[in-house]
Amino acid sequence: MNKPLAGAVFSLLLIGAAAAPAAASASQGSATRTAVAVNYAGTVALSNCSGSVVRAPGSQPTDLALVLSNGHCLETGFPAAGEVIKDQASSRSFSLLNASGSKVGTLRASKISYATMTDTDISIYQLTKTYAQIQSQYGISALTLNDARPTQGSAIKVVSGYWKRTYSCNIDGFAFRLKEGDWTWKDSVRYTSSCNTIGGTSGSPVIDTTTGKVVAVNNTGNEDGQRCTENNPCEVDETGKVTVRQGINYAQETYTIVPCIAAGNKIDLTRPGCTLPKP
Repeated sequence: MNKPLAGAVFSLLLIGAAAAPAAASASQGSATRTAVAVNYAGTVALSNCSGSVVRAPGSQPTDLALVLSNGHCLETGFPAAGEVIKDQASSRSFSLLNASGSKVGTLRASKISYATMTDTDISIYQLTKTYAQIQSQYGISALTLNDARPTQGSAIKVVSGYWKRTYSCNIDGFAFRLKEGDWTWKDSVRYTSSCNTIGGTSGSPVIDTTTGKVVAVNNTGNEDGQRCTENNPCEVDETGKVTVRQGINYAQETYTIVPCIAAGNKIDLTRPGCTLPKP
């Protein structure tokens, strides 16, 4: 994983430190696929990683807002393989950024709504403020989670709130299984080489430049060319064949989160279509 920069239990390649958080704003014509403007608005900096304020397509202004990052970015350390954290109290703080990457305020969590490093690598924090309160106080809107699987070849930007740095590349393809140390992730996004994310970019939103929506969350890359070790994930295909791609980085799809978000932004793992791992 792209290493978290502080408080790491050990040096996984947590990619949370290199992309500038991007907020998508702009209109696009229905006939032409015009790229939207991607900036830092709505991204956040954690103590060791990056993240973003996100909403599901059905989230309401009066709902308590959510922050998305990586499971390996948790203040409590890396979840073990097979571990799922649900509705755990947290008072973690997040630095909220505006379009230019300047800090405009501090947001605070009330709980970790969901976190795991099994099948995916995500943490979802519930905040103490609603989307409407954040918009009113800071003029910042949440980024929207796309509800469909991303497409190979799509142009993307990885936006890191921690580093205030943005990476631009394309989705090169998908890893059937991505294995790193004790953890295995399913259907991971593989970037083309120009998204050379670094430690601290872990948890950065991966934004489709056509829709402005979040399609994945940045999480790891192969640093040294080693095979399936910490900081050196390997790809495993349907037949069990292992491929190592030194210098290539990866993200975890986020469309699978959407079916699990119920009314009031509650994470409900029993909802139809929700495939996130359960405790």
